Amino acid sequence: MKDNKIRLQKFLSECGVASRRKAEELIAEGKVKVNGRIAQIGDRVDAKRDKVAVKGKRVAPQNKKVYIMLNKPRGYVTTLKDEFDRKTVNDLVKDVGVRVFPVGRLDKDSEGLLLLTNDGEFANGITHPSRHVNKTYDVTVRGAVNDAAVEKLMTGVEIDGKKTLPCEVFVTERKADRTGLKFIINEGRNRQIRKMCEAVGLAVIRLKRVEIAGVKMGGLKLGAWRELNEREMSRLTNISRDKDEL
Repeated sequence: MKDNKIRLQKFLSECGVASRRKAEELIAEGKVKVNGRIAQIGDRVDAKRDKVAVKGKRVAPQNKKVYIMLNKPRGYVTTLKDEFDRKTVNDLVKDVGVRVFPVGRLDKDSEGLLLLTNDGEFANGITHPSRHVNKTYDVTVRGAVNDAAVEKLMTGVEIDGKKTLPCEVFVTERKADRTGLKFIINEGRNRQIRKMCEAVGLAVIRLKRVEIAGVKMGGLKLGAWRELNEREMSRLTNISRDKDEL
């Protein structure tokens, strides 16, 4: 008899719950049940036979896949529901028509380009560390920045006990009280640019992501969203193409 079961985290991603990595976190936290039993990492399910619930709500695969970009304002967290009742990006995309979740993250005090989807496999491909997807940020820091600090940022600094990968950093503006920098990085560590700047004695005033893998936000208004076009989808799909080992 054919085994129709797939890994639970893969099933959850197909349901638009989250990327596979985030789905694994939900399972580990005991927030997922299969046929009324708390699920474990490694569980497999049959999409047609098993009943899967996340935080008490039944989930099922979604047929319509949606891919959008949002110009996230400062003050919003990149989660669908916040335990501290802060504003979330979900508040900005309620009119999409289906439930979508963020691909990666931008911290509350950062702004700019954020991708959202209900396609967990797509999200997993974009955010998986092995992809090394380029992301571009416009950053304003307080005061002057010397060449030595720029060189350290480019070659790598230690944050959270691990050195960052080499990246590109350019000075785009110099004023008496602030300096504009452009970062192009291919990692996705938590608050990475802010921590990198802190490591060389720089305080970030403003941080805005403007590009992911060649996909640019352009003139999208602050707080607005739009669907990704065919060219953008082609570029991102080539990067996120599913590999079973991811």
